[in-house]
Amino acid sequence: MPIKKDDLKITNREKDVLEVLWNSDTPLLASEIPKINPSLSISSVQLALRNLLSKKIIEVADIVYSGTVLSRSYRPLISKEDFITNEIINSFKSLDKTITTKNIVATLLKHEKNESNTIKELEKLLEERKKGKEE
Repeated sequence: MPIKKDDLKITNREKDVLEVLWNSDTPLLASEIPKINPSLSISSVQLALRNLLSKKIIEVADIVYSGTVLSRSYRPLISKEDFITNEIINSFKSLDKTITTKNIVATLLKHEKNESNTIKELEKLLEERKKGKEE
């Protein structure tokens, strides 16, 4: 899901809340998030959820009973992998034009633990891209 660059700018608290949601298999109530991450207060969770909703990074999954009160449950609209990828792409776009894609890939490969497997995967990916461009 494409997200505008400005929407990716989130606070550390919003990131903490998003992390809890990503790690959950089911949608969560605001009141459940501080129980999972005690460093978050309910008020900061509620503020973060409002902000993440307005940025369309999360959604209200359902309205459920929490005791005798109706409450919203939340789930992320974007995977952690997609979110991080978007952050990297937007950071890359803002870098000086002297830093090329080739330089970034070469630097990442230097720090790769299993470089030969990664190179094979990249070659396969490049072949698939070439075939897609030819069609």
